[in-house]
Amino acid sequence: MNQHVKRTQRDYTLAFKLAVVEQIEAGEMTYKQAQARYDIQGRSTVLRWLRQHGHQDWGSSRDVKTSGSYCSGQVFLATEL
Repeated sequence: MNQHVKRTQRDYTLAFKLAVVEQIEAGEMTYKQAQARYDIQGRSTVLRWLRQHGHQDWGSSRDVKTSGSYCSGQVFLATEL
């Protein structure tokens, strides 16, 4: 018999999302550290929160242009454009 583990989706409050975004933008942790610390499911969940609720330009996770060069596959803070 093949057992299947059901995936569970969690709903996070806006206050929680904003608190996580604030901690990341303050430099207290990276988005990956936040995922691990708060057991946040989904690889892009925190990145989506940063783009939606953050005060800094988090850009896209693909082909972000900064200072005349391109950076593919990395997410970083682009402050000097």
